[in-house]
Amino acid sequence: MRKPDGKRRQDSLTRERVVDASIAILDEGGEKGLTFQALAKRLKTGAGAIYWHVENKSDLLVAASDAIVINVIAACSAGGSPADKIRALALDLFDALDDRPWLGSALAQAPGSMPTIRILEHLGREVRAMGVPHEDEWTVVAALLNYVLGVGGQNAAHAEMARMQHLEREAFLGEIALRLSALDPKDFPFVQSIAPKMPDHDDRADFLTGIDLFLDGIARRIAGSPMASDRTTRTEEP
Repeated sequence: MRKPDGKRRQDSLTRERVVDASIAILDEGGEKGLTFQALAKRLKTGAGAIYWHVENKSDLLVAASDAIVINVIAACSAGGSPADKIRALALDLFDALDDRPWLGSALAQAPGSMPTIRILEHLGREVRAMGVPHEDEWTVVAALLNYVLGVGGQNAAHAEMARMQHLEREAFLGEIALRLSALDPKDFPFVQSIAPKMPDHDDRADFLTGIDLFLDGIARRIAGSPMASDRTTRTEEP
């Protein structure tokens, strides 16, 4: 029987299969576990066939991140108000970053890559649909993007650090709470007073509070803009 040539072997291996296998490896072993050797072994092929579909490890990370972001956006794009869609996207991204700590690192390493652009586009459309004045759109969307990726990524990084050090969340936060409780209340009245809340606080709920503060601020900015005043005046005119 004639053996398949290299071209046919490359045709049987799709970019989608390469990306799916990369995500599986990243989920299991993080960014350090993703090597072309490990990927070739999982796909039962040679590294040359993989290079047919991706240029290097950075390309792999971007492609894997993009696949996750596409699914997140698709899951929260239907129905609801613009504010509801922003809230849904933010929470789904927070969960994705929490489930996959490698994702935050990958997005941070490639800030202008397609995954980030997709998130920017989705947030921008909903901010525009809320009625934010054109001259304020970039400032509002940039602040939202930085909060979502920054806080979500930071939370994931902390969780990953705790896992690597085999620390239980409550025990880890309990130690921090003890240190804060021991501070002099004269110098640190606020920090010392909130120390008891540290061990059992909900990171996701805290994140959502921040999103709601953003959305409330956007609504107030819209209501107080000259454009909003002009619309109100025109509406009240006989």
